[in-house]
Amino acid sequence: MSRIGKKPVSLPQGVTATVNGQTVTAKGPKGELKFVVNDEVLVKMEGSEIAVQPRDQTKTARSKWGMSRTQIVNILQGVKDGFEKKLEITGVGYR
Repeated sequence: MSRIGKKPVSLPQGVTATVNGQTVTAKGPKGELKFVVNDEVLVKMEGSEIAVQPRDQTKTARSKWGMSRTQIVNILQGVKDGFEKKLEITGVGYR
């Protein structure tokens, strides 16, 4: 059992998501992103939450279950807040 995959994904405020077959589309203030979920994973929209479940109990389906849920969370965060990476550059020659 995937501890990550068991939790449903709740939609943040200001973000709309649609599930069409294996494609999850998220729209928010920062834009629109689409993610095609692997065929071994089943995705369902339940109210304002997205539920992710494996189609069978094989090892590959269970591993893709948690990964797919995490990817959906990441695209929801990306359309709401965007992504940011801060680099700290240190060295002798840098000023």
